[in-house]
Amino acid sequence: MSKFKKKSAASQDIPTSALPDIIFMLLFFFMVTTVMREQTILVEQDIPKATQLRKLERKSLISYIYIGKPKEKGFGEEPRIQVNDVFISPSDLIRFVQTEKDKLSEAERNQITMALKVDDEAKMGIVTDVQLELRKANALKIMYNAIQGVVVEE
Repeated sequence: MSKFKKKSAASQDIPTSALPDIIFMLLFFFMVTTVMREQTILVEQDIPKATQLRKLERKSLISYIYIGKPKEKGFGEEPRIQVNDVFISPSDLIRFVQTEKDKLSEAERNQITMALKVDDEAKMGIVTDVQLELRKANALKIMYNAIQGVVVEE
């Protein structure tokens, strides 16, 4: 007979004491890195399609102006201008541009780009009014947002 016995009772338990710490670290990571939507879009947006698009690198230098028919019937049927969750008139765009430039550093103020998200059904008159007011406010970089369209060859 042998003097040594085999130990067959090996523990199969998995230690779970660190599991809550790992879960909370993941939770905090996603809470910190997630970007929430900054504005509620109050106008209808059917963005036109384009075949040649270019993407900008620095999104911090872009301010959005939404133009379209209001979603709620209380605001009328005509296209309106929306910036930062409120409707404004074209004459208020100069003040909007100045507040957006004040948020930036002195070196970046001339690099600000105004992005127009215009509904496909909006009339060109309101877009022209916005363009004229942006020129008066010395916001000369204007970008028109579009989505990628498919080229159909016949």
